[in-house]
Amino acid sequence: MEYKDILFNVEEEIATITFNRPKVLNAMNFEIMTEILDAVTICEKDEKIKVLILTGSGDKAFVAGADISQMQNSTTIEIQQMMELGHRTLRLIETMPKPSIAAVNGFALGGGTEISLACDIRFASEKAVFGQPEILIGIIPGWGGTQRLPRLVGMGIAKELILGGGQINAQRAYEIGLVNKVCPPENLLEETRKFALKLAKLPPFALKMAKNAMNYGFDMSLDNANKLEISCIAQCFSTQDQKEGMKAFLEKRKPAFTGK
Repeated sequence: MEYKDILFNVEEEIATITFNRPKVLNAMNFEIMTEILDAVTICEKDEKIKVLILTGSGDKAFVAGADISQMQNSTTIEIQQMMELGHRTLRLIETMPKPSIAAVNGFALGGGTEISLACDIRFASEKAVFGQPEILIGIIPGWGGTQRLPRLVGMGIAKELILGGGQINAQRAYEIGLVNKVCPPENLLEETRKFALKLAKLPPFALKMAKNAMNYGFDMSLDNANKLEISCIAQCFSTQDQKEGMKAFLEKRKPAFTGK
């Protein structure tokens, strides 16, 4: 499909989705989320793409939340459809076999924080601001904020942010474990791409198994999660990359992974 509200490009095995509605601080609506779902589906299926980066256009916002002008007079059924679309999209980002990185360049409020939470890793500009302010307009987070945020930062801090509707800066986000790294604004994409390139050179099946073990084992009992881990590592031994990786280690050289 042709994209109106996002930019999508692939370079050096890294796909970048840029939310491109800068006049409204990249606010999310049904149309842009549909485009994001289409682009993420391409990333999942295209074997040439190894890593996905999500970021916002301009220097003010990653995603400043949902488009309230569209939501204000929506019916219950329309809102449910929009929330289901968002959940479907973010769950695909979260569970697809390839790593995803959010490069948060400014305001990441409401849906912006929730999109970043669905990514595997979050890099933030020093100017980034995070928050779940939905309570201040009479609603609650609807794209997984009430579920992913407590799992990442703990229930107490998540309740402080969601029930209080407050905002935090990048440094505080780093302190509570919401962000992996804080960068100067001018270096954000460079640092993100540097890490993405590192991931792109690693064996893709092992990355997939690592994500599966963590994503699906998190809510299991420890015994069942450990059984899942055993299954995931055992499957790695069916790949040529495992054999190459161990051979290279023993020969004291860099491995040449082929993705097979």
